Amino acid sequence: MSNLPIPKRYFGGYLFDLDGTVYLGEALLPTVGETLTTLRRRGSRTLFISNNPTHQRSYYAEKLTRLGVPTPVEDILTSSLVMVDFLKRHAPDAHLFVIGEEPLCEELRRGGFKLTEEAKEVDAVVASFDRTFVYRKLQIAFDAIRGGARFFATNPDRFCPVPGGGEPDCAAIIAAIEACTNTRVEAVVGKPSKYMIEAALELMGLPASDCLMTGDRLETDVHMGLEAGMSAALILTGATPKSVLKGSPIRPTYVLNQLGDLLP
Repeated sequence: MSNLPIPKRYFGGYLFDLDGTVYLGEALLPTVGETLTTLRRRGSRTLFISNNPTHQRSYYAEKLTRLGVPTPVEDILTSSLVMVDFLKRHAPDAHLFVIGEEPLCEELRRGGFKLTEEAKEVDAVVASFDRTFVYRKLQIAFDAIRGGARFFATNPDRFCPVPGGGEPDCAAIIAAIEACTNTRVEAVVGKPSKYMIEAALELMGLPASDCLMTGDRLETDVHMGLEAGMSAALILTGATPKSVLKGSPIRPTYVLNQLGDLLP
């Protein structure tokens, strides 16, 4: 794939992953600032979507603004926000045991859910990206699920890209719980799930055919865009190297070396 396919037109709406697509650590990736400025000046809608539940929407909006991309909180969609909406619909009033960090727990409490570490009280276990994961948490999840609790997760990512490498993500937590309980996770609400697609399209207010999803992961970002009926671009600045494309059944509409390649 020496000649990478790139867009030949502008779209009404652009959806972007964050980590590895827009920024890495505390720095915007090359051409990001000028590209987003150009798209917005042309009147295109921009929405930023993250599977990372370790921060709230306000954090991402403030970070983008600080890095030179002024962004209101309404233009951020996270797996935490989608999880709250999912639970309100599918497990209202559930008592939750959360394997996750405080921003996710706070989002769930604000959504009206009670969090508990008493396995006998747990109606649902919520697994997430958790850098404070310890054996005690696995034991509570084990006891709760063996006692009949349901099992949900925020996102399917295997690792989160960070400068110099990556950090084990939610998939590792899911795997640990599934292995000891012999129970499969019932729903994973982040990208590329239908729950995230529905939330994103509602926020965009545009038909999927007039939207382009851009991200650095084939199995989440690109897959979600294609499943939603959007065009989808893989950007080679994050988790997925170009060498992976040839053997993948997921075929992005476009492949970008940098975000500036979005501009026709």
